[in-house]
Parts: sequence; C-alpha cells; structure tokens
Amino acid sequence: MPDISLASAVRTAAARLAAAGVPDPLVDAELLAGHLLGLRRGEVQAAIIRGDALSGEIESALDAVVARRAAREPLQHITGVAPFRHLELAVGPGVFVPRPETETVVQYAIDALLGSALPAPIAVDLGTGSGAIALAMATEVPHARVFAAELSPDAYPWAVRNTAGVENLTLVNDDLAHAFGELDGTASVVISNPPYVPDEAIPRDPEVRLFDPSMALYGGADGLDLVRVLSVRAGELLHPGGLLVIEHGELQGEEIRSILTRDGWRAAATHRDLTLRDRATTALRP
Repeated sequence: MPDISLASAVRTAAARLAAAGVPDPLVDAELLAGHLLGLRRGEVQAAIIRGDALSGEIESALDAVVARRAAREPLQHITGVAPFRHLELAVGPGVFVPRPETETVVQYAIDALLGSALPAPIAVDLGTGSGAIALAMATEVPHARVFAAELSPDAYPWAVRNTAGVENLTLVNDDLAHAFGELDGTASVVISNPPYVPDEAIPRDPEVRLFDPSMALYGGADGLDLVRVLSVRAGELLHPGGLLVIEHGELQGEEIRSILTRDGWRAAATHRDLTLRDRATTALRP
C-alpha cells in the first residue's frame, strides 16, 4: 500500500466522523492520528503543514480507530487517556471519563484548601471514579492530606492505577455513605461528583448512554438520592466551617440548596461553569 499524505488521511477521517455525528470531528481526527503517531495535536498540525506522509500500516490503524470513534466509542477509551487540569489520567471501560466542567468544580475545593490555616488540611473525595478530583487536590495542594473513596469494582482499579505513588493521597474501595469514619469532624473539604441523572432521563449522547457506567450516572427518581446521603455524611466528616462541594446537573441547584438548608448547612450557593450553566453547589458546615 503506497504512503498517503497525513493531511489527506486526517481530512478523510474528519469527514467520516462528521457523517457519524461526532462533535468536533476534525479535533478527534487529529487526536486519533496523534495517538497512533505518538504526537500531540499541535505536532500533528505541524506535520500536516510540512506535508508528512503516513505509512500504509499507520493508515490502516487510523482507519480502524476512526471506525470505533464513528460508532461513538469515547475518544478517551480509544486513546486510553483523558486530560484533567494538569493531569493525564488512564481511563477505559468501567470508569466515568472526567469532563472539562469538573475542572472548574474542583477549583472551589482547591481554593478552600489553600486558604486553610491548618498545616495539613484534610480533603475527602467521595465517589472518586478515575481519581481525577482527588489527584488534582493532592498534586495542586501538596501539603493537604487527601482521602478518596470509590465503591464500583470496575472503576476502582482505574483509580488505583492513577493514584499510585501519590504519598498524600489515600484511596479506599468503600461506599461514600460509610467511608473514613476515623476522619469524622476533621475534614476541611468534602467534594463529590455523584451520579445525578434521574433514572428515567436517558442521556442523548451515545458516548454517555452506551459507554459511561450506569453506576456513575443514575441517582434515583430525581437524580438526588446520593446528594441526600452526601448532605448527611459530609456533615459528619467536616469540622465547623468546613466546605462541601457537590457537582450536579444544570437544573438541580435550587433543589440541592433546599436539601442542604433543611439539613442545617449555611450559605448554600450554586455556581456556574464556563458555559454559564449551573454546575456546582457549595455550603459551609455550621
């Protein structure tokens, strides 16, 4: 098979992805090519401008991964990695792929840890999934002590892999309702991105509907079953004045504030993400 130009291969791939309804098809085509070539996206773009060619072997491999993406398999499952803030996380089947909007949610926790007067403030991430939130806190606030819990037997191994060797991070395979009883009354921050999709609200995106684990998506009839559990458990874990941070859907802020206020939390407030959608609610333990 004769070599073809990288530019032609990426154009063809992008057209196939666009026809399949993939958002940002050119971005994904460049990232898939980069995955196979060992190049970052900017390096792929530079190679296209130079007029680089692809070997027949790489062309065939690109055709195969584009077919997987056209079937709406998540890009991150194909490449095996997902970016999150300054991190690159290993991901795949069985674990929720971290989303860009969560990068803004974790900032509330990081700011609270950086502002703490304690020499080694404690942060707890309940339902850590891939470990993204816990890792961001542990690496960006190295004097903090971070504790993370994940119940899913499928997601937990991914968190183990991602957090290995991080000395200020402790990971357990446990339910968010019961984890870390020894920390009660000591945490400065409790954060969670719980399952919050109502059971009957089937996600539109095939990547979510077909590939994200249901355990990480669905949260009961109104999507807030785990939020109610978090409201109680976080109140036990936090010291007075400690901060609770919950990620949620854009229409759930008002009800979550009501839940927290009824449970005695102070200053419940909902915050928007970079797309101006309600994304996180915070509250202070009295």
